[in-house]
Amino acid sequence: MVVTVRAPMDPLDFLTKDQLLLFFRRKKTEMSCMDQPHTFLTQLRDHDLVSEKLYQRVVRMKTKEQKKKGVYEVLDSLETHQPECVETFWRSVFTDHIMQLYPTLRLLRNSLMDGSFPFNESHPEVDCTSEEKDAEEKSEDMKERTVKKRSRQKSKGSASEREEEEEHDQAGTSQGKTSVKKRKLQKPIYSSPLIKGGREDIWNWPMFKTQLPVTCGNKEGTLYRDKLAKGVRSIFHEDRWYTPGEFEKLGGKERSKNWKTSIRCRNTPLQKLIQENHLTSSPAKRRSADRGQMRRALFPSSPENSIRLSDSSDEENSSSNQTEDRSEGDPREEREEGEEEEGGMAGLGGAVEGGSNHDNGEVDTSLFEGSTLPVQCGPVTGRLQKDRFASGSTGKCIRTDERWLTPAEFIRLNPDLKDGMWKRDITCRGQPLSYLLQGKILQVHSLLCMCRMCSHTESDLQDQTNDDHCFICGERGELLCCDGCPRSFHRDCHIPTPTPSPGDDWLCTFCVWKRSQEWRYADHMTQKQVLDRRISEYTLQCQYLLLFLLNADEQRIFTIDPCPTVSGYSSVIPRPMWLQKVRENLESRYRLVGEFVSDMRLIFRNCAVFNRKNQEIKEMGIRLSTLFEEEFQSTFIATNQRDDSG
Repeated sequence: MVVTVRAPMDPLDFLTKDQLLLFFRRKKTEMSCMDQPHTFLTQLRDHDLVSEKLYQRVVRMKTKEQKKKGVYEVLDSLETHQPECVETFWRSVFTDHIMQLYPTLRLLRNSLMDGSFPFNESHPEVDCTSEEKDAEEKSEDMKERTVKKRSRQKSKGSASEREEEEEHDQAGTSQGKTSVKKRKLQKPIYSSPLIKGGREDIWNWPMFKTQLPVTCGNKEGTLYRDKLAKGVRSIFHEDRWYTPGEFEKLGGKERSKNWKTSIRCRNTPLQKLIQENHLTSSPAKRRSADRGQMRRALFPSSPENSIRLSDSSDEENSSSNQTEDRSEGDPREEREEGEEEEGGMAGLGGAVEGGSNHDNGEVDTSLFEGSTLPVQCGPVTGRLQKDRFASGSTGKCIRTDERWLTPAEFIRLNPDLKDGMWKRDITCRGQPLSYLLQGKILQVHSLLCMCRMCSHTESDLQDQTNDDHCFICGERGELLCCDGCPRSFHRDCHIPTPTPSPGDDWLCTFCVWKRSQEWRYADHMTQKQVLDRRISEYTLQCQYLLLFLLNADEQRIFTIDPCPTVSGYSSVIPRPMWLQKVRENLESRYRLVGEFVSDMRLIFRNCAVFNRKNQEIKEMGIRLSTLFEEEFQSTFIATNQRDDSG
C-alpha cells in the first residue's frame, strides 16, 4: 500500500504575483508598526531583499517612531525597486520562527488562508492628475462661452430671450461642473481604520481581534485575549509566557499591586478596556476559606519568608485571583512553555509520566530522605540540595564538581537532550523530579517569594555560586568561599589556614593543586625516593592528600582523638593517631614525606586492630585506606612511572 503524504497548504501557491504585490501594498503600514523589527530586517537581508546600506541605517535607529519610518522605507524600497521579489518576501516572512516573533505576520497569513482579504474589490482608477482635470474643465467652459457669445451677436431676439439663454448657459455650465465633480478622485483606503486626528483605539481593529500590544514600564509584550479570559498565562514576551501579575513584576510595577492599571495598551490602562467591555478577564473568586489559606501563604512563619505551594486544591483554583486588583499572581495557573503535563505535577495528584505509576497516587518519601539527593540527566550527574530548590529557573540547587546550577541549567549539560523539561528529564533514584514535587519532597516557591534563592540581587546570586556548608566538616557558619570552585571552608578547617587579602581572589588547596598540574614536571623518582625527600618540597601534595581524607571521613571517626570517647582504646593501641594530629605534625614536626605517609597508614592499621569485631567501622577504615593509597599513587608516583615508561 502506498501512503501519500500531503504537504500543508501554502496560500502563496494559489496567488499571482500581481495579487501578492497588491497584498504587499495594502499591508506595508501594518508591517511597519511591528515591535522590535531587528529579526524581521535581518531575515530580509539574508534573502537579499534589502541593501546592506539601508539595513545598517535602519537598525541603528533608536526611537520607535524612527524604526517604524525606517521599516516602511525598507518595504517601500522593495515595492519600488524589486517588485518581482514579492513572492520571495512573503515566503521568507511566513516562516515559523518569524511568525512566532511577530503576531502581525501570522494574522496576515491567516487572512490569505481564509480568503478574507478582498483581492477582487474594485478601486477608483486614476486617469489623470487634478491639475489636468482643472485645465480641461476651464478649456471646455471657455469654448462654450465663446460659441454662445457669437450666437447672441447673430441673434436679433428680445432681451428676455437673451436672459433666458444666459440662464440656460449658466445652468448648462453648472451641470457640466457637477458631472466633473462626480469623477473626483478618491484616496485609496488602507487597512488602518484611523481617522486623521482620531484616537488610536486599536483594540477595535480587526487585526487585533485576538491579541493586543501591551506595555508595563519598559517591557513590551503581546496580550492574548482568549487566554486572559481563561485566567492563564496570557502575555507573551521574549519567548516566554507571563500572567498579568508576573508581567507587572517584570516591568518593575509590582508596588502598584494592580496589574489592570499598570499594564497599558497604547497608554490606555487595561482596567478601562475591561470596564468598557473591550477586554474580558477571568472573574475573581472570593471564598472565606481561600482567603485564609492565601493569607497563610503570603505571610508564612518560616524565617526565610518563602512562600510555598498550598496543599489545598481550592487555593490552587483561587490563587489566580488573590484579590480583584491582583489576579494571576501565582505561578501555578499554567505551566511555562516547555513544561506541559508530561512529567508535570498533573494537579499534584495522579500518576506521573516517566516515573512509577501509583494507582493510589501515594509517593514513597522514605527513598528521598536527607538534605541532599543524587540526581542525573543522561550521563550528567550531581547532587540536589533540598533547601536550595525554588523552581526550574531560580535557585541554584544542583551541585556538580564544577559549579552550582538551576534545574533548567543542569539539563543543558546533557548534549544529547533537545527541548528538555527539567521535571521530566532530571531523575532521582529512578524517579523524575515531578514525582518529588507530587510528594511535596520538593516545593516550588511562589512568584511573590522574597527568599534568598528567589532573589535576583547581585549579592544573593553571588552567594548561590558556593556551598552553604564547610567542605570539610559539613557545618554552617562563617565560610570562606573559593573563587575557583563551588567549595566553601571554615577558616580553621582549610589547610593551610587561609589569610586572603581584601578584594583579592582566593583559591582553595584543591584548585591550587589542580592548576599546578599545568606547569609541574615529573621528578622521575621511585616511591622509596619520594618517601625520602624533604617534606618542604612536597607540602602542597601532602596538604591536598590530608584535605582529601578529611572530606572523605564524613562521620568524623578518623578525624578526632579517639582516646577520650572510645573506652579502652589507649590500652589496646599503644600509639594512637588521627587526622587532626597529622595536620599538626605536618605544620611543625615532619621533615620527610615518609613520616607523613607512615602516620597516615598508622591510622588505618590502628582501626583494623581495635575494630576486629566491629565490621562496620573496620570497613570504613579499609575504604579510607584504599582512597589514600590510590590518591597517593596518582599524586606522587603515577606521573613518574608514566615518564619512566616513555
